[in-house]
Amino acid sequence: MKGRAIIFQLLERIKKHPLAAYFVLALSITWLLVLPLVLAGQKLLPFNISEHWHVLGALGPIGAALIVTAVANGKAGLAEFRQRMTRWKVGPLWWGVSAFSPFALFLLAVLLLRLSGNPWPDFAKLAGRPYGTGLWIGGSLLSAIAYGIGEEAGWRGFALPRLQYPRSALAATFILALIWALWHLPMFFYRFEFGIGPLIGFFLGLFAGAIWLTFLYNSTGGSILMVALWHTTWNVVNIFALVISLEVVAIMSTLVMVAALLIVLIEKPARLSRRGQHTIPPTS
Repeated sequence: MKGRAIIFQLLERIKKHPLAAYFVLALSITWLLVLPLVLAGQKLLPFNISEHWHVLGALGPIGAALIVTAVANGKAGLAEFRQRMTRWKVGPLWWGVSAFSPFALFLLAVLLLRLSGNPWPDFAKLAGRPYGTGLWIGGSLLSAIAYGIGEEAGWRGFALPRLQYPRSALAATFILALIWALWHLPMFFYRFEFGIGPLIGFFLGLFAGAIWLTFLYNSTGGSILMVALWHTTWNVVNIFALVISLEVVAIMSTLVMVAALLIVLIEKPARLSRRGQHTIPPTS
């Protein structure tokens, strides 16, 4: 009986505080799943773990979104969530932006690098080991797709519309960016460079990306599909750009920051989109 009472109380807390429950679950699931990589990265395991284990971390945001939606909103909430996951009628402009703008940013970064007097990036690096192996390419593409869908279903699909309900789009985006950055914390122990400088640069880039994704989400009427498509494409482009040239990656990130600043100035902080905010009451 005690076990049932505890479960009932837990479910009631999730219903009353879905946003808080979501963030706790999203962080907990991902951190638990990538813990073996953290331990291996710190030389605390007697064996090696494939870097492709990283793909499991994508289950945190989407898993938490589905769990909290099912508990707090039931079948109706899951149906609404599924509808936004497959919302494809957004117009050809937004399809083009979502699918191709990361490639455009890559090409622009390459051209800017060349115009500044640097040589063309060495695309031949893609053919060398380990980057030329089918296993690396397949695993990297799987990770790009998993994180594009898994993250956006949670961050923009669940959290953003609820954060925007009583707040401006920019304020909601800043709060989400803070938690999004915290979610990445374990990855600094096996994937990213740890240090004050890299952390600050990482957050600024993440916040700029969050502004862009809020703009895209609101502009498409709350389409999770479109933000997931952009995030996936961005991941794919960055995977290969990191191999070819770190300078290209840095310029791409700078261009996203410039785009984010323009969005704030032109579309205004309240909505970050001419179409307005797509909101969901947190306790609907």
